[in-house]
Amino acid sequence: MIGLLASTSADTYESRIDFFRKGLIETGYAEGRNVAIEYRWAESKYDRLPEMASELVRRQVAVIAAITTPAALAAKAATTTIPIVFEVGGDPIALGLVASLSKPGGNLTGVSLLNFELAAKRLELLHELAPTATTVALLVNPNAPSAVTLSRDVQAAAGKLGLQLHVLHASAEGDFDLAFERLLKLRAGALVIGTDPFFNGRSEQIAALAIRHGVPTIYQYRAFAAAGGLMSYGGSFTEPFRQTGAYTGRILKGEKPADLPIIQSTKVELIVNLRTAKTLGITIPLPLLGRADEVIE
Repeated sequence: MIGLLASTSADTYESRIDFFRKGLIETGYAEGRNVAIEYRWAESKYDRLPEMASELVRRQVAVIAAITTPAALAAKAATTTIPIVFEVGGDPIALGLVASLSKPGGNLTGVSLLNFELAAKRLELLHELAPTATTVALLVNPNAPSAVTLSRDVQAAAGKLGLQLHVLHASAEGDFDLAFERLLKLRAGALVIGTDPFFNGRSEQIAALAIRHGVPTIYQYRAFAAAGGLMSYGGSFTEPFRQTGAYTGRILKGEKPADLPIIQSTKVELIVNLRTAKTLGITIPLPLLGRADEVIE
């Protein structure tokens, strides 16, 4: 039996879990046929994760698949014996999950996406689109383990670009409207959405607010641009989730996490929504348009 621990909801990660299942199938396991999966969804309430991880330990699952950084940290704290395969958007060593990428040791291994590390680059891309905006904002979830590091990195990038950065917070459904109200009061001309699982299922809401208030905004995943967001720049989730499933299957077959090196997913996608750019009165520079992996018209 596999225990799958995730920070958000089943709806948010439905398509990604499909790729996780594909990875399992590649190693000879199919849910409902020769393996069962116990799902634990924290619904973006990160304080629920420790108890959920402990539940899976008590259920004596064979392996825990921990999706997102908060889930991985909770799983690690819950057990030193049950194998854990994580999928995270940051450096597993800096997060304290493993001591080495090539030889993880202990009971953890997994897949790392380039997402937290790209926050500063997102600000640079946004600055290309809105060069006259001298005051910008970063939206973070203050409850996220990465909030402090993320804020520090983007603040440093803003300083190099000569921009004034304000950090806004959102950790509950009603916080987004308040964040945009504050953004307007600060006269911020552009917004970077910080990487966090809580924001992943709210792409449509954030994109709609950004368009309504006329604020050029960038986030990590294609779903944001597809929902009407101006731009997205980040790692593709399809391959990392397949790899997470494959590693889980290999452990079920008897391999040890300590012997499976951390997979670093380096594929990055730039998606630009030309329709939204026109709505906001923004002309996309041709060099940036040429670098886009996809243009939504």
